[in-house]
Amino acid sequence: MTETLQAAAEVQVPAARRDARTRSFAVADFPEITGREEEWRFTPVRKLAGLFADAPTGGHLKFTESLPEGVTKETITLDQARELGIMEPEDRPAAIAAAHAGGVLHYHVPANTELTEPLIVHADGQGETVHGHVLLTVGENSTATIIVQHEGEAEYSELVSTVIGDGARVTYVGLQLWGDKAVHLGQNDTIIGKDAYYKHILITLGGDVVRLNSNVRYSGPGGEAKMLGLYFADAGQHLEHRTYVDHNTPKAVSDVLYKGALQGQDAHSVWIGDVLIRPEALGIDTYEMNRNLVLSEGARADSVPNLEIETGDIEGAGHASSTGRFDEEHLFYLMSRGIPETVARRLVVRGFFNEVIQQIKVPAIEELLTAKIEDELSRSMM
Repeated sequence: MTETLQAAAEVQVPAARRDARTRSFAVADFPEITGREEEWRFTPVRKLAGLFADAPTGGHLKFTESLPEGVTKETITLDQARELGIMEPEDRPAAIAAAHAGGVLHYHVPANTELTEPLIVHADGQGETVHGHVLLTVGENSTATIIVQHEGEAEYSELVSTVIGDGARVTYVGLQLWGDKAVHLGQNDTIIGKDAYYKHILITLGGDVVRLNSNVRYSGPGGEAKMLGLYFADAGQHLEHRTYVDHNTPKAVSDVLYKGALQGQDAHSVWIGDVLIRPEALGIDTYEMNRNLVLSEGARADSVPNLEIETGDIEGAGHASSTGRFDEEHLFYLMSRGIPETVARRLVVRGFFNEVIQQIKVPAIEELLTAKIEDELSRSMM
């Protein structure tokens, strides 16, 4: 086993219980970040220094939207957002983002609404340092697909708060298609209502440093969370994804699947998956998986799944993690049918990612991502 694969296979025991972390909108409640903390030890914190300052920046992203009929948009205060039931941040950058966003951009899907077209939000960076807070609320028994796409250049720190009503069915797709110099810190917090279904998909292909935390909690029994991710790290890129499922109600379900590919010197991906099953979470079912495909020497993937189980009365709980190179059997099968090796390798990677891409269910977005991945592969496998 190579040094890269050894590092990826290490499973670290959390320093403290996952629910013991501070949650607060008060920046002062969080210590300064040094990089020595357990939750920051993989992250190149020096590159994020511009987003750690507890002060407004005056910067803004350019937002454009496609709002289906019935969807409303408004800017509200943080206090108003808290009255709508959002979670409190669990790290200092998210608290800073909420404090200095200059208001909360609120998109609302009313109760008993079925959107036939996706709600699309396009955020374009103009090279500034920016703090942002976006709130998405979906009323009970509604159906919605929400797409948030990031492009351009920026140092951007955001808090995305989502509140899903009872019986709703929601798909959220976050696209990180940044330019090469962009830095992005994000915390995605979601409250899932009783018997609601939530599919959360993050696609990260651009940026210099991207670090995204995705946290889920349930407000009633019977909720289901499906969390999916796809990332492709090139030379020098750091792409970090952290998921946390807080099973705090009975009869809930969670399924986490993140897939990544890496190529080039010092390409680095990090996935940390935490699941907490509280004593009251009777009859829940949870599984998390991370798979990484290393395409060249000099790339490193760190993968750390964690389970904390506080009750034995559950349907199931498990996790898996793997990091390796191409499946030689797949390559041999394709090449034995006359397909050149370079083309065969591209087909294997496309198939590896397709499991996530096909979950988006928006043809235009799926085509866009397929083209971008093909462009990555054409530059690395000529």
